[in-house]
Amino acid sequence: QVQLVESGGGLVQAGGSLRLTCVASGGSISTYDMGWFRRSPGKEREFVGMSWSAGSGHYSDSVKGRFTISRDNAQNTVFLQMTNLKIEDTAVYYCAAARRILTTASSSGASYDYWGQGTQVTVSS
Repeated sequence: QVQLVESGGGLVQAGGSLRLTCVASGGSISTYDMGWFRRSPGKEREFVGMSWSAGSGHYSDSVKGRFTISRDNAQNTVFLQMTNLKIEDTAVYYCAAARRILTTASSSGASYDYWGQGTQVTVSS
C-alpha cells in the first residue's frame, strides 16, 4: 500500500510560482507512474500532468509550458513546479500513483491506484 503526502500549497499572486511536493512511502516511486490532478470548487477533478516510471510524461493543454513534473527517486518524491500561475489554477492539487497505465488512459483519474490528501493552491489577483 502506497501512501502519498502532498505539501507546498499556499497563497500566491498571479504570475508567481509554487512548487508542490509529493512524498511517497510504502513503495518505490521508480516503479510507479505518477500523476497530478486538481479540483476547483464546483468543478470535476482535472488532469494536470503525469510522469511515466520510465521517464518523460505529458501535461494538459491548460498548464503546458507553465508546469513541470520532476522526480527524485532516491528521496521517493515527486514535484510539481508551477510557474506563471493564473487565477484559474486555484484548486486542491492531488498526487496519484499507478503501477501501470495504458498510454491512452494516463490522463484519467480512474487509472491511478493511490492518492494523496491534497494541498490547496490559491492564486490571487
